[in-house]
Amino acid sequence: MAPVALVDCNNFYASCERAFNPKLEGKPIVVLSNNDGCVVARSNEVKALGIPMGEPWFKIEKEAKRHGIVAYSSNYALYGDMSARVMGLLGRFSPRQEIYSIDECFLGLEGFGTRDLTAYCQTIRQQVRQGTGIPVSVGIAATKTLAKLANHVAKKRPGYDGVCDFGRLTPGELNTLLDEIGVSEVWGVGRRIARRLEVMGITTVQQLRSADCRWIRQQFSVTLERTVSELNGIACIEIEEEAPNKQQIISSRSFGKPVETLQELSEAVCSYTTRAAEKLRSQESVAGSIGVYILTNSFKPQEPQYQRSQMVPLPTPTDDTRQLAQAALRGLKHIFKPGFRYKKAGIMLLGLEPKAHRPRTLFDDPAADSRSARLMQVMDVINTRMGQDTLKIAANGIERSWKMRRGMQSPRFTTDWNEIPNVRA
Repeated sequence: MAPVALVDCNNFYASCERAFNPKLEGKPIVVLSNNDGCVVARSNEVKALGIPMGEPWFKIEKEAKRHGIVAYSSNYALYGDMSARVMGLLGRFSPRQEIYSIDECFLGLEGFGTRDLTAYCQTIRQQVRQGTGIPVSVGIAATKTLAKLANHVAKKRPGYDGVCDFGRLTPGELNTLLDEIGVSEVWGVGRRIARRLEVMGITTVQQLRSADCRWIRQQFSVTLERTVSELNGIACIEIEEEAPNKQQIISSRSFGKPVETLQELSEAVCSYTTRAAEKLRSQESVAGSIGVYILTNSFKPQEPQYQRSQMVPLPTPTDDTRQLAQAALRGLKHIFKPGFRYKKAGIMLLGLEPKAHRPRTLFDDPAADSRSARLMQVMDVINTRMGQDTLKIAANGIERSWKMRRGMQSPRFTTDWNEIPNVRA
């Protein structure tokens, strides 16, 4: 049975900040969500202090100062670029790679013969750290689900030095190890399923592994039955070298300050539509409809509340930012109501289909389609090379006072010419 490795970046957002500021090594770091709202990433030092994920920053700001915690606004341009660099390096170590998330990927290790996989994965760790500054842990096992657990062990138990290969353990050693891990750590077992399993007396990974597959299917689902099979070394989840196209694309943000005018809402909606259209083109799809929604701050019940959404069908499926923005603005004007302090807006692209399969009609204008495709290509190339929003439609706005608060954001070291770090000898 061909082994699989899961490579996971350790405390990825915090590690990205440390990669460009070595003075942060060993210091407690938190990264905050949009508008510096909640904790979305923690270094190990912060975890040791007992600060939970999702904790509102205003509640822990005083405690953070007392413990010397360094806080950063989310810097998604930096994190996305660093992820691409890490994944590019990892792709050199196996012909089969599945990028599972911004900080995780699976590597197929079939055909490696008698190679010492632990030593090989230590080499992976060293080269990624040297090439990007990001520390990673590696779990190796016969299936993807077991590899996720092996990675958990590699991270949590210093004796493994960042690499855990379940294939090197005897059956007895593996049983003992899995009996020490809670069932909630299994990939795909969420809180609700974990609680049901615990009520039934299944509290550890080993107990779930030993459960009867047919009984699991009857009590839960075929998905959990496959998970049990994977825990027993039977591969049911293949490595996906090409990620499937998304069936819907959502782009939304909370505002940095309450928004009251249609002009400001229009700028925000156009900006979000621009982001979504870029993602749409990157997967070579077109959208058949667009939805737009606006809402006030439900956490301020003393203020008047309002929430509405509107779907706008498109005459012809498209990936053109201009056409999508025009449709979104029509929907926004239909639902906008003055006299409210809006906290958030968003758009959703639906009815996605491959651009190559888009049905043609007698009313299509091939020349206009060609001009649209060339224009969108130019926009994407310029914005990729020169930075986001270098070229944009005028409706996105200039000042954009509604933008998210990011008062503690680090420089975009790798994606903005004006923020490249200076090195002095």
